[in-house]
Amino acid sequence: MKDNQQKTTSKRSLANIAKRTDLDRDVRLRMWYLYDMLYKKTDEEHALTTPQIVRLMQEDYGIYVHRTTVPYDIALLEAAGVKIGRVRRQAWHFYLAERRFSVPELRLLIDAVASSKFITEDKSLTLIGKLMGMASEPSTKQLTHRPTVTDRAKSSREAGYDIVEAIDTAMTQGVKISFYYFDYDNQKQHILKNDGKPYTVSPYDLIWDGDFYYLVGYCDEREAMRTFRVDRIEDVPEITEEALTARPDDYSISRYTKESLRMFSGSDLKTVTMRFDAVAMKWVIDRFGPYVDTKPIGDDAFELTADICVGPTFYSWVFGMNGAAVIEGPEEVKAEYRAMIEKALAGAAD
Repeated sequence: MKDNQQKTTSKRSLANIAKRTDLDRDVRLRMWYLYDMLYKKTDEEHALTTPQIVRLMQEDYGIYVHRTTVPYDIALLEAAGVKIGRVRRQAWHFYLAERRFSVPELRLLIDAVASSKFITEDKSLTLIGKLMGMASEPSTKQLTHRPTVTDRAKSSREAGYDIVEAIDTAMTQGVKISFYYFDYDNQKQHILKNDGKPYTVSPYDLIWDGDFYYLVGYCDEREAMRTFRVDRIEDVPEITEEALTARPDDYSISRYTKESLRMFSGSDLKTVTMRFDAVAMKWVIDRFGPYVDTKPIGDDAFELTADICVGPTFYSWVFGMNGAAVIEGPEEVKAEYRAMIEKALAGAAD
């Protein structure tokens, strides 16, 4: 009985505190308000003097602070681990000297969010707003003229976040996931792949490549490693209780992504030998990275042998180099490439 009375009294006390209209003016909140002010309004280029801090504390937070108190409060923040910068001009100026992200870092993150096709327009705007909130108010002017999200080909699927979260959860728990995967018909309608049946996949990695997220894992139905574009997973995957298939001993995500040639897998992995004109080296490095193994041929060409998931995407990449790349082997890859070109020519002739 006594315990119940104490709980009731405690609840009433908390309710009374919550009803206080002057709670935000409590001087015990002074240190937090000072930090909040420095976080929002200062950086290395925009510092505040003691009189300015006194004025803003009263105008923005409704708390009177004497000018002699400000240096003491600054010292308390520093004792708590907050790095405060000082600039001596006619008077001392103070600013927050360390942030989680610098303005150039925030600019990169904002550009990435704005440019991503995977993130919907609404989510992009929300994320950009949160990122800009991590800069000082004066610095946000440098971040406002960034690439817009309204004129870009953005995803319309709000489930993307939930799909990624489910995959992350399954990877953490070490279990398989089950999901439907779709393609499009000529009317932009979803067509389920795998004869309308779900795929069962052991998720190994989530990779951001280009504009999209990709899931890399072992597919039970194909009995092989496969890559799935996350935005083409139909619904939030079901997290099963079945332990995932162990990763192959030779599995390396960096090697796998290079072999998959920017994530477009689903085709057979084959060892391909190619000859390139020297001008094509920049394109090869873009695809395979700067440490790809190449062999010079004279002064004007080089050779590359690599394991590649051959298919339409690979062939279009070769064709796009306008003769600067030649497939030398194996013969079956050369024949498939030739057949694709002939089919395209036949269609153009019609």
